Amino acid sequence: MSEASSSSTHRGSAYLNALTQEIEKKLQRALASPSQRRNLLQELFADIALEVDDRARDIILSGEEGGICPAEDGIDSRLCFYDVLADHYVRIPESGQRILDLIVQLWSQLFVSHIFALLFHKWIFEVQLNNDEVLLRYSSALVQGATNVFWIDIQTNSRHFQSLFRYLLEEVALEPARLNKIPVQVQRDLFLVLSRFIFFYNSVDKLESFLKQFPVFPNAFLVGGSADFFVIEVADQLQKLKVEPVLLHYLSQIKVLQGMELRMTTSTRLKTCLYSFTSPGGPMYPTRAVRHAAWDALDFLFPVGQYPRHVISLFFRLLYPWCWPSSCWNFIMSWLKAVLHTLLRVVFSSWEKVRAEKNS
Repeated sequence: MSEASSSSTHRGSAYLNALTQEIEKKLQRALASPSQRRNLLQELFADIALEVDDRARDIILSGEEGGICPAEDGIDSRLCFYDVLADHYVRIPESGQRILDLIVQLWSQLFVSHIFALLFHKWIFEVQLNNDEVLLRYSSALVQGATNVFWIDIQTNSRHFQSLFRYLLEEVALEPARLNKIPVQVQRDLFLVLSRFIFFYNSVDKLESFLKQFPVFPNAFLVGGSADFFVIEVADQLQKLKVEPVLLHYLSQIKVLQGMELRMTTSTRLKTCLYSFTSPGGPMYPTRAVRHAAWDALDFLFPVGQYPRHVISLFFRLLYPWCWPSSCWNFIMSWLKAVLHTLLRVVFSSWEKVRAEKNS
């Protein structure tokens, strides 16, 4: 190794060690100050979730051994502090031991599972833990923490924790060697969590492989196969979504379920879920864009009976007289746009025909 490369690697390691010390100090302050504990833990979580700035990125990535490649762990060149720290604690496990000890002492506090999931989501699958009780505790905290941070992304319609999701999906759920390191009950919980967010993080291309790796559930005889469990989780997730762009994204992605073999009860559950978004008012109070997206998804996945559904929906709309003016206005505008587009197509085709005759 050249002297310049050795110096760069040393700078990167020193920087990560300094970050580790700062995390330790904040955890110690949180442990010593119950009144400020929640604020301190929230600040720490926000700090490690931040995107690495250009100066820090140059330091961290300056050496081959001291940094990581954004193409591997960052998403679209995004690199967050938890990405580099998670790799650091895998390469040098002892460097994160003090942080882990402090986290265990703060185990029941809010944001602790978030912090643990971000910093140790790779460590837990790379180190050897011989104590089954400790492994169960750590892996359960990982799943809970991952669920919490994914919901933060949902609520803000962002993808700050996409690298965490991609790792749990591609490097754990689809890799039996790592997956089998955690208890079976945690494996089931992990797959259910990934099922809820796989549409949000644009990973439907892995859906077929994901369903093949689904663990066996004790109640599978009553519920069905992996596809049934997946669709049930997606339907439940849809009912919880309140952010319109996220809901629209799910409704556009859900069309990938076409042709999936489901039990009648699961299919009915999904159909009922989608139908609940097609009418204004309670309990979902969907916007017009959501209603149209839900109709598109419903008609695409369940083409049989779509016309009777629309007729029934039209009659139910009469129960909401306050929506009549906006419905009439939208109908008129849609009709005018359709007429205008038709006229433009006719004019354009006539113009093309005349030009073709002139050229001939």
